[in-house]
Amino acid sequence: MKKIKYIFLVSIFALTFANAQSTSDTNFRKPVSETLKKIETTFNVTINDDRGLLKGKELDYADWRIEPGNLPLSLTNILAPFELMYFKQSDGTYIIRKYENHKVSVDKGKERLFYLESLYSTKEQWEKRKAELKACMIESFGLEKAPPMPKSKPILTAKRIYKDYSVENIALEILPGVYATGSIYKPYPFNKKSAVIITPDGHFGDGRYRKDEQYRCAMMAKMGAIVVGYDLFAWGESLLQFPEETHRNSIASTVQLLTGIRLLDYLSTVKNADMSRVGVTGGSGGGSHTMFLSAIDDRVKVSAPVVMVSSHFSGGCPCESGRGIHLCGNGTNNAEISAMMAPKPQLIVSDGKDWTLAVPELEFPFIQRTYELYGKKDLVENAHFAKEGHDFGISKRMALYPFMAKYLNLDMNKIKNEKGEIDESTCVIEPKEKLLVFGDKGEKLPKNALKDINKLYEMFGEKNLKVYEVKK
Repeated sequence: MKKIKYIFLVSIFALTFANAQSTSDTNFRKPVSETLKKIETTFNVTINDDRGLLKGKELDYADWRIEPGNLPLSLTNILAPFELMYFKQSDGTYIIRKYENHKVSVDKGKERLFYLESLYSTKEQWEKRKAELKACMIESFGLEKAPPMPKSKPILTAKRIYKDYSVENIALEILPGVYATGSIYKPYPFNKKSAVIITPDGHFGDGRYRKDEQYRCAMMAKMGAIVVGYDLFAWGESLLQFPEETHRNSIASTVQLLTGIRLLDYLSTVKNADMSRVGVTGGSGGGSHTMFLSAIDDRVKVSAPVVMVSSHFSGGCPCESGRGIHLCGNGTNNAEISAMMAPKPQLIVSDGKDWTLAVPELEFPFIQRTYELYGKKDLVENAHFAKEGHDFGISKRMALYPFMAKYLNLDMNKIKNEKGEIDESTCVIEPKEKLLVFGDKGEKLPKNALKDINKLYEMFGEKNLKVYEVKK
């Protein structure tokens, strides 16, 4: 009996081993790096794993996943199981990166634009899609769930008067206990109807205190506009209420968009504010919110998103892409969101050293096509700086001023010197301390100021699911 039992166990072990060996022999498992070398040879390309993301990774049926004649599908088949993706570089090589929902390669962006173009070829078809996108964006941001703006008066600091313009700082309670902070630049003397321009801040060092933002706000005020530059959520003076890490909460995007909307609500009550002439411009993350606000708020008549319009990048910060608005309409991107401004005037500013590098050949023609549906192709322009990088530098501002002047009926002569050149030198660059609303140490922060991110979520009927490590 023992002998039979022993033979039985040995037989089971042998069968199991044989099956395992058989499976191992027939599942064609091999290192992913080897299959990618085969892809390099097959398609005559170079694939670079410069971050060592493929180290130790093996895949069943690896070579079988190569699709003859289709390099993009082959790479996707191999990389997707490991949450990796590829990016095609300008020199034709391919690099391997971790999957990111907000970023794809330029060729993938191009594919998406071709698909979007297939969805509408008439103004009526586009208007229907635009309405669907707008409704979805409003829902995704949670704007309809936002509590009403408190009736408290805005906090305004003393006014500083300079040549042809003035500056005062503002704190506006946009939600119960939540204050948006910024600075208001006005023409001086302020005695006639003036256009309104708001400029959301981007992810640049020094926030709204930096020189380039002060220059553009002051210059547009000199031309005859009321201009408001304002802080990001959990950035600048907003840090007095919410710690830096909460800037990467998805609700940051909602609060930032709501800030723009409610600043316009406030400005509509200001004497001499002409709400028939409303513009918005911002760079980087501020460029994202320029597009979002222009797509959602019909009061915006002129927009100028700077270094942000892209079909393959939608912002690396949750304050831009954290609410999933790019899933609207079964998938959209910033190029299509930018096109939602049509047929109103829009200046798209791009450069050659960030994700806007392909705008002249890729995104701009796509957006022009939408304007053509209205017969208004000439109302969208592209200022491209191929040798420049990601900033709101002087050349980009020089493109902005005449565009805003043209479509908001501003006076360019107010910013020109005796030679007829646009001259920023008469603007006063204030130190950070002068641009603060709540004092050098935040001592003037209102007592009702909210400091609990969880309670902010609760205002919208949501729960904060993001957990942070407690700093010691």
